[in-house]
Amino acid sequence: MDAANFEQFLQERLQVSGHAESLGGGVVTIERSKSKITVTSEVPSSKRCLKHLAKKYLKKNNLHDWLCRVANSKESYELHHFRINHDEEEEKDED
Repeated sequence: MDAANFEQFLQERLQVSGHAESLGGGVVTIERSKSKITVTSEVPSSKRCLKHLAKKYLKKNNLHDWLCRVANSKESYELHHFRINHDEEEEKDED
């Protein structure tokens, strides 16, 4: 997954006061460092909106079969790889 591409996707679709691409004139900032993207807001914003946008991005780029969104705290999400190989090994051990 390309973090720069995901950052651009968020900048284009994240809405502030009902308007996309505006980011509220500096009210919301999106920063990227290596593979981590941080969205900070000076006004109350919905974590659900970011969850929905992440889901749309994963579906658009056919990554929803390989990555999942996980809430690691009350204020953040992480994208994790599905552990397909680990699950298959457990099934073999049970047989």
